[in-house]
Amino acid sequence: MTSSIFDRIARRGAKLRCFYKWPCGSTFRLGARLLSLLPALAILCWVGGAPAGSAESWQVILVAGDDAQPVFDNATRELSRRLVAAGVPSGNIHRLSASNPELASGIESATTEHVLRRITELAARPGDECLIFLTSHGERGSGLWLARSDRALTPDELARALSRGCAAVPTVVIVSACYSGSFATGQMIKPNRVILTAARGDRPSFGCQAHRTYNFFDECLLDVLPQSATWRSVFDGANRCVRRMEHARGAPPSEPQAYFGGTVAALRVGF
Repeated sequence: MTSSIFDRIARRGAKLRCFYKWPCGSTFRLGARLLSLLPALAILCWVGGAPAGSAESWQVILVAGDDAQPVFDNATRELSRRLVAAGVPSGNIHRLSASNPELASGIESATTEHVLRRITELAARPGDECLIFLTSHGERGSGLWLARSDRALTPDELARALSRGCAAVPTVVIVSACYSGSFATGQMIKPNRVILTAARGDRPSFGCQAHRTYNFFDECLLDVLPQSATWRSVFDGANRCVRRMEHARGAPPSEPQAYFGGTVAALRVGF
């Protein structure tokens, strides 16, 4: 237990705070006597700020990149609602959209400039976690389509923004689009990042029809999140769900992809 506590302190760069009081009327010799008490002191100490994976520590960007179908805004709107209900402060959640009705309600426009600036300006601190959820159409070999900019957001652009806004804090990136596996390679790969994508880099994903509430991957993601303790279990559950839906409809496998950095391999969902 002692070593795991110190490991958490080292990983998160947080301040050590203890509430241990010496017993009244007792005297202690320094040296060996003090050293023998260190394990007990460690147990009575905790990491300052929000605990790893707690709802209050998440800094969130939710992007619906296209308004050609309502599935993208439906997913970001629902995820935002659930995050607030789970205790994530509404001020920590930034939602961007390409839809005129959403923009009229005060939601920020999902242009490339706005998306990258929002991520860059997160300024996450030790003890925080970042969650970036982007859902839209995908462009093979380019990235995630942002209709308001009439171009795709590339993995390298996203990687640079993440390095500035989220730095070394635990960061979860979910990219729900055709050909989105390109976001789980190259400059996107960092030890502090979990990356989940809806498809392999050379495969389409499915479910963007106008009559649907969510696309396949987003529906599966939202279904498994409440039942999942870690982001790895989120991916495993969503992947199984997508395979079932594709098989039932005779669609070719999209093969969702995942990357788990070494420092966040067992990162808990926390909301």
